[in-house]
Amino acid sequence: MTPPLQQVIILITGIQAAGKSTVAQLLAERLPRSVHVRGDLFRRMVINGREEMAPEPSEEAVRQLRLRHRLTAATCDEYFREGFTVIAQDVVLGEHLTEMIELIRHRPLLVVVLAPQPDVIAAREAARGKDAYNRWTIDVLDDGLRNHTPHLGLWLDTSDQTPEETVDEILSRAWAEAVAG
Repeated sequence: MTPPLQQVIILITGIQAAGKSTVAQLLAERLPRSVHVRGDLFRRMVINGREEMAPEPSEEAVRQLRLRHRLTAATCDEYFREGFTVIAQDVVLGEHLTEMIELIRHRPLLVVVLAPQPDVIAAREAARGKDAYNRWTIDVLDDGLRNHTPHLGLWLDTSDQTPEETVDEILSRAWAEAVAG
């Protein structure tokens, strides 16, 4: 599949283990002059004083999340300004999705939401050997995604897709269905 050669920023979101990193990397590899911006890197740069997001986050955790989103948006804009197509990925849920769309200034901006079913997330998380989730956390984040995140852009249930199939679907549908802002 050949996507339009138009320069673009694509924001990929979803909960942890939805496949954002893998899909974003594969997508960037298929597009000319592209960059993969990993929003979580900005969180990991905080060595001392980091506040993690939680079901009832502290004010500081939300402040740091918004800082991370501002840094991601600014990085996207700078790479775009230099002629790159930008694939950005991070967990951007609820009201934060609308905020992120506003923070990214360059257009066109495409939003892709990866929304595999919770059982698939649990299986992927177990296969990754990471211990970031328990079942309760997956259900809370999935509820936040499905019931409290604005339905903007292209939403994909990738439960039965390989990462390559997801990239193919993004390339075939995003330019028509994922435009935001």
